[in-house]
Amino acid sequence: MPPCRRPALSTLPGRKGAALVALLLSCGTPPLTTLPSAPAKTTDDITLPEPPSPASTPPPPAVIPTASAATSKAPEEPTGPCAEGMRFVEGSYCPRVERRCLHKEMNKPNRLEICHEFAQETRCVAPEEQRAFCIDEYEYPNQRGEHPVWMVSWWDAEATCRSKGKRLCYASEWTMACEGPDRLPFPYGWARDQTACNIDNLYITPHLSQMYSSRPEVASKELSRLDQSVASGAMPRCVSGYGVWDMTGNFDEWVTRDDSPKASDKGKWAALKGGAWGHVRNACRPMTTSHSPEFTYYFVSFRCCADARGYPAYRPENGVAVPEVKAEDRAPRPVVVDPPGPSKQKVQPERRK
Repeated sequence: MPPCRRPALSTLPGRKGAALVALLLSCGTPPLTTLPSAPAKTTDDITLPEPPSPASTPPPPAVIPTASAATSKAPEEPTGPCAEGMRFVEGSYCPRVERRCLHKEMNKPNRLEICHEFAQETRCVAPEEQRAFCIDEYEYPNQRGEHPVWMVSWWDAEATCRSKGKRLCYASEWTMACEGPDRLPFPYGWARDQTACNIDNLYITPHLSQMYSSRPEVASKELSRLDQSVASGAMPRCVSGYGVWDMTGNFDEWVTRDDSPKASDKGKWAALKGGAWGHVRNACRPMTTSHSPEFTYYFVSFRCCADARGYPAYRPENGVAVPEVKAEDRAPRPVVVDPPGPSKQKVQPERRK
């Protein structure tokens, strides 16, 4: 995370809505902090364990189609660049930006820095790339008002997206959809806001043996006890300028890396973006690379992306080879009983200059 020095105040811009525009931002005076799109290995959350007729013949009488004939009609081909339930993202992506952090917190339990507010300027310090792709509006199952899935590995997420004719998002696609056309550090503005997205909930200690139990009733009970999530789309301001919901907070989301990972990165080609409902960075650029692709946890979920019809498909030139995954739905819907939901009291961090 970028270093911070002196507190200042800023105002949040309003909700951007679903904008299908591209915005090229000009570069101003260099700020103080450089934020890569794929930071080095870090832990955004706590350190966690790895455990589909002739013309002369009179015309025949009119035939009224039967129900079976009506249902056998071929489905209409989708129109537009994206399937239903997906947002079209088109514009210029900056692989590396500079921003100046105004309010910083050192989060000792998680060994990371949290920037609470940035100066209202983003400077691109790398060649910009033109992108056009589709991304799910919500976390899987991509339905407003539904509980996102959990306890899924990268393998589960990729297989499930493939079964829907999609794929997991590349990390850069996820970042671009989160920042919106204005390249904001948070989907809703320049300052971290616990009233905009589901973040900063008080920590509940998990009982790992119960959470990973092979007995569904035991695991479900423990997962329900830990559940501080909200339904997809429940927070009106937690939406990016491209119209994508719940990208920061609520659930951490699997992505496929499109940079070159370090040898020490356990995630290899897999990473997590957005942070969950706890007190972590919950911003668009940070990325967690410290968990293997097999990792599952109670606040880990995903959303899918797809190539936009009629536009060149993006494929990273660098990065580690990504394994092929068989298409199958491997993300069962959660069974939740009396979850606590978001905590009424929120974490109030100490800020220092």
